[in-house]
Amino acid sequence: MGHQVKLADSLVEIAMRDAEREHRTLPKQIEFRYKIAGIMEENPDLTYAMVRDILKARDEEASGEYVFG
Repeated sequence: MGHQVKLADSLVEIAMRDAEREHRTLPKQIEFRYKIAGIMEENPDLTYAMVRDILKARDEEASGEYVFG
């Protein structure tokens, strides 16, 4: 179920730029970053890069395809 939320324009601009670079929709990019934040709060010993790479690998595994680059 979708919900409308108000976000700062600067946050949306950053998320849009990241979403385009990562080939995600804006909502999926925000969701991805939110997941990273939650995992990092629960596991402060993990690096951002490690958490990001784990989530990317899960996404690729779920889609059944690997994207180089």
